[in-house]
Amino acid sequence: MHLPPKLRMIPSRPLVFGVRLTKITISAILCLTDQQLHPYIRNICKSVTITMNISELARKLRVPTEELRAKLPELGFDIGQKAIKIPDRDAGRIQYAWREMKNRQYLQKKMEDQKARAERKAMVQEGTAETAELPATMTVREFAEIINMPIAKVMQELMRAGILASLNERIDFDTASIISEDLGILATLAEGGKKADEEGLVKLEEVMKEGDGVGLEYRAPVIVVMGHVDHGKTKLLDAIRRTNVIDTESGGITQHIGAYQVIHEPKDVKAEKRALTFIDTPGHEAFTVMRSRGAKVADIAILVVAADDGVQPQTREAIDIIKASHLPYIVAINKIDKEEANIEKIKSQLAELNLIPEEWGGKTIMIPISAKTEQNIEQLLDMILLVADLQKGHIMADPNRRAIGTIIESHVDGGEGPVATVLVQSGTLKVGDVLGVKGTQYGKVRAMRAWDGKDIKTAPPSTPVKIIGFKEAPSIGDIMEVPEDVKTLSKLKSQPSRKAGIEEITVSAKVQRSDDEDDGGKKPVFNLIIKADVLGSLEAILGMIEKIDNPYVKVKIVARGLGNITDTEILQAEATKAFVIAFNVKPVGTASALARDKKVQIGQYSVIYKLLEEVEDRVKLLVPAEQVYTELGSLKVLAIFQKTANGLIVGGQVTKGRIEKSSTARVMRDGQIIAEGTIDSLQCGKTDVRLAEQGEECGINFICKIKVEVGDVLEVYREEMVAR
Repeated sequence: MHLPPKLRMIPSRPLVFGVRLTKITISAILCLTDQQLHPYIRNICKSVTITMNISELARKLRVPTEELRAKLPELGFDIGQKAIKIPDRDAGRIQYAWREMKNRQYLQKKMEDQKARAERKAMVQEGTAETAELPATMTVREFAEIINMPIAKVMQELMRAGILASLNERIDFDTASIISEDLGILATLAEGGKKADEEGLVKLEEVMKEGDGVGLEYRAPVIVVMGHVDHGKTKLLDAIRRTNVIDTESGGITQHIGAYQVIHEPKDVKAEKRALTFIDTPGHEAFTVMRSRGAKVADIAILVVAADDGVQPQTREAIDIIKASHLPYIVAINKIDKEEANIEKIKSQLAELNLIPEEWGGKTIMIPISAKTEQNIEQLLDMILLVADLQKGHIMADPNRRAIGTIIESHVDGGEGPVATVLVQSGTLKVGDVLGVKGTQYGKVRAMRAWDGKDIKTAPPSTPVKIIGFKEAPSIGDIMEVPEDVKTLSKLKSQPSRKAGIEEITVSAKVQRSDDEDDGGKKPVFNLIIKADVLGSLEAILGMIEKIDNPYVKVKIVARGLGNITDTEILQAEATKAFVIAFNVKPVGTASALARDKKVQIGQYSVIYKLLEEVEDRVKLLVPAEQVYTELGSLKVLAIFQKTANGLIVGGQVTKGRIEKSSTARVMRDGQIIAEGTIDSLQCGKTDVRLAEQGEECGINFICKIKVEVGDVLEVYREEMVAR
């Protein structure tokens, strides 16, 4: 056969239909013009029917051949159960139909998953979901077994939450509880997962209950002042002490626990002078740890509520702490000198919290005061003494025993070294006494100072005293005791370096081995290096950072300590990509220049709640968004107006709920989902609108790949990523 030169150049596969075409493909021939084709070859091509093996088509579709045979009749292709080949033109149509079927199956499964998730979430919120007890930590496999869910589904939910964990990686209770809620199960922490009580507090309680009354004497009552930030607690103490400590606090907010003792002189000349010990606790929520500690060492509580501001979240928290500690309390309604003060409104708010005023038939003592003008301060002190007299049986201690008390403040002074403020609760502390904390010898009392800075030799019960002589700064809340036998105390394993004074006292990095193993580096990690001026502030910061830790972002404290920022912290921050927090301290020497060179961020703060707001904002940036699904409504298609470039314009009536612009819609035909699309624009009449409510008729520009028909129903929903 004679072929044109152009055709002889084209490689091809041979086809046998009476004639073997060895150098030319059918498709190539059909692409040529009539002038280029030999008439005889053109006639052959017109009579050729190209076929494909059904097994080859199955490989292309990635499905077993038998499954393809079984599905073809459902797709409208009846080729017979024993067919081996199918026409090539049918193969193309089968591939298209198969993709459409798979797409419908995917949309059906997606719809079912969305509705199931919404239903599970509603059950959890209503409290009708199943419950499961989970340990403090567990592997992903163990977690799936406990909640009786397929591992694949659990891992899918973990990935949805941004946590990539393998079967044998450990997750903590917080992570597991959130994932279980997403799966429709309420999680509770199993017994044994809770922290035990502090041993020191148990020991102190035993000491305070010792004896049968022999040797016990009345001591000064310890009063804790609590309330919301800026409600005037420190101003109240200022009025009582006739001193001014507000000027030393940043922004008028108390940063550390302070203990002060005053001698009250009643107006009644026959009454004797009485000593009162006050503990001032910061009021912002950041100081929950410190405020709780203050309540543990007190005999009476004063709850300060501003008459112009009312009950606030921290006020409620303080009430909870007071009630949990079973403390007798007095409510001081402060700032009554202000024009906007409303005492009766405050009483009503407190009554809602079950604090009923005495004049309303309740048992709560409420005294209106003005710390600024010192109005009713004497009345408040007299009432404190009255409550103390009613509790006299509990306000007793043995001054002749070995001293025991609670550390309420601790820091390192540049000239004096580690110092701590101790509230002596029983016994008498003397200069020269050995100091034992947690069974360890922490030093010897070299000097003691009262709250006003005067040197004293002895400190009887209820005396707050600053002790100089510690070898290392103890932790706040620790129980300090003078041991009966010094030999029973173990020695400190590490001694603080005095080379650079305050800067060299550094608490070791927080060890989080189990946490590191749990997430395996799969969670986003926010590393922190924290340096503070005193241990009280450091503990408050750490306590609040613990509260903002969450399952999605790991907040890791790389190092924490007391003193200024040095080159060591900057280099450590560079290595760990940490954010450096400096509370009431600053970079010294070349630290600032080094931080600029290494691009290390340092946040300097003097008010703790601003520090915490900054940390929270930075953590939020790392938290993966949550996918939120909301079913909106449905629209019945009544008319098809015109086709557009990406879809078509249809008219319809909202039959349920509402439909919104930019939302997604499922195309339902005869109860089956056939496609999904997007509502690009929405009109009611000739007016562009954002949404259309039930019963309204509207036109929509519907972006979709398939042709919508009259009678179809569009089920509209919104699925969006929302910050957690």
